[in-house]
Amino acid sequence: MGIDRDSLESFRDAAIPDVVGDGIRLLFVGINPGLWTAATQTPFAHPGNRFYPALREAGIFDAGDTFSAGFDADDRERFTDAGLGVSNLVNRATIRADELSSAELRAGARALEQRVARLRPRVVAIVGLTAYRLGFARPKARAGRQNETIAGAELWVLPNLSGLNAHETVSSLALAYAEPARAAGIIT
Repeated sequence: MGIDRDSLESFRDAAIPDVVGDGIRLLFVGINPGLWTAATQTPFAHPGNRFYPALREAGIFDAGDTFSAGFDADDRERFTDAGLGVSNLVNRATIRADELSSAELRAGARALEQRVARLRPRVVAIVGLTAYRLGFARPKARAGRQNETIAGAELWVLPNLSGLNAHETVSSLALAYAEPARAAGIIT
């Protein structure tokens, strides 16, 4: 997909639909969509994003390197049929997550609890420790399994995929992402 910088800017503040289906076992929750994601209407779609490579390496979802051109109907169905889903804390596209306010993250956390109650996944994995800390008012939270649930679902906080989190590699992300996938029964 050929998207230039000016075209991307036109997607600022756009929303994307959640990728969810029946029988969801593991709901990944991003901070908010990036502009590329908004343009393709596909979560984590930026060509440099490490989400799908980490899922592939962990054995969670057999995908290509990226979905930078977006999911087609078959990709979306294959993803949800695997018991996977994706949502966001804040459904407003920005260039960087630090453009979001603390109030937006807190409101997003409250809305997420309602979505989780409706969707009923076994496990929720929030991708981004700082966003979790701010949105859920847990300033001392650490990555990994949390000692609380969200609407009855086991709660995990995972490392952010951002290039700003450069010390994380696809391999280290795959190890972290495999843990909630095991808890959800996606992998053994």
